[in-house]
Amino acid sequence: MVVQGISPMLWGTMSDRWGRRPMFVGCMIVLSLSCVGLALVPTDAYWGLMLLRCLQALGSASTIALGAGVIADIAAPAERGSYFGMWNIGPMVGPCVGPVLGGVLADKLGWRSIFWFLMISSAVCAVVMILLLPETLRAICGDGSVPPPKAYMPIIPIIGRKKQEPDYSTRGSRRGFANPLLLFLYPDVVLILFFNALVYSEFYAVTATISTLFLDTYPFLNETDAGLCFLGIGGGMLVGGVAMGKLLDADYQRVKRKIIRKMEQDPENKLNAADATKDEYFPIEYARLRTVPAFFAVFVIACIGYGWCLHSSVNIAGPLILQIIIGWVTVSLMNGAQTLIIDLAPQHGSAITACNNLVRCSLGAVYVSVIDLILKRLGTGWTYVLLSGICIVFSPTYWILIKYGPRWRAQRRARRQAAETV
Repeated sequence: MVVQGISPMLWGTMSDRWGRRPMFVGCMIVLSLSCVGLALVPTDAYWGLMLLRCLQALGSASTIALGAGVIADIAAPAERGSYFGMWNIGPMVGPCVGPVLGGVLADKLGWRSIFWFLMISSAVCAVVMILLLPETLRAICGDGSVPPPKAYMPIIPIIGRKKQEPDYSTRGSRRGFANPLLLFLYPDVVLILFFNALVYSEFYAVTATISTLFLDTYPFLNETDAGLCFLGIGGGMLVGGVAMGKLLDADYQRVKRKIIRKMEQDPENKLNAADATKDEYFPIEYARLRTVPAFFAVFVIACIGYGWCLHSSVNIAGPLILQIIIGWVTVSLMNGAQTLIIDLAPQHGSAITACNNLVRCSLGAVYVSVIDLILKRLGTGWTYVLLSGICIVFSPTYWILIKYGPRWRAQRRARRQAAETV
């Protein structure tokens, strides 16, 4: 998880400079080759297993930042929520479906078959990307009308086959390498990343302990049954991701219409409707976060209820239903936060997502490291009360973002304009 948090900082920054397509293919090649090593590693070489697992994370985790960069390239703010809703299904549902596949493969073919399966899957992904995936970085292909260099073109150009008149004004200038750590100087970015990491870490504390807690609480389950218990939370995330994406877009349009009405009712207003979505007028923090308090309240109640259901050994249907709810609201919270951070720094789509990955994976690694100790000391019920209580303490973060976020954005905009005039 540590490498998983750090590696997107490298790949994401390179993709903002050199393009999305070569970085995607590079990640898949690294992942595929590391899986070959893991499938062949001797059982007495634990150091080799750990080293190759880190290399595996180096390839796989970075695709999250690259995917967010693609969405920043191709989606306008008004439709970005739906794009993120669909995109988030993969990285959020994958860890829930993976244990089911892994359990079946390990049970039927042995644990090495897991890595052969991953090697084949990642190699197929690499081939598909080489054949079909177009370049989207605006510094290379603008709004899609500018043909990229031949090395960046897919072998089978299914997407964007229509010839367009190139609009070179949309391409912009190729930026040098930007230090992604400088994004931590944005106070609004730091706040949203930190609170997002707290929610993600509690979610990870739920998923990381499903096998252990369910096998201890319900002795009639076998390993395959325990793996199937991950499907509840994965199904909730699948539905929640799509639904929340649509909701984010609807909220954006709702806030936009409200601003336009306000402009029309002001007789002294000299702005037109097109100005409603300009950075200096549009309260993007409110548009993205207005439904978050309701989802957060459900998240806290569901997590506490989940802990006490397992503590009391109620019917297995109880915690499984709560898992579905936890999956739904978690991905809803993640989508709102992820869409907002792209809105705050669209020119650094991959880099800022890498920062998000760094913070949440680092904190998630801490939670996973200590969750067993907390469970043994406090018991299941009080453990999730504690983790939810930590989130509640920092929940005013959202109100701070909505109130002060526009002011911080205005200050950054003024600094950029001053720098451009010098």
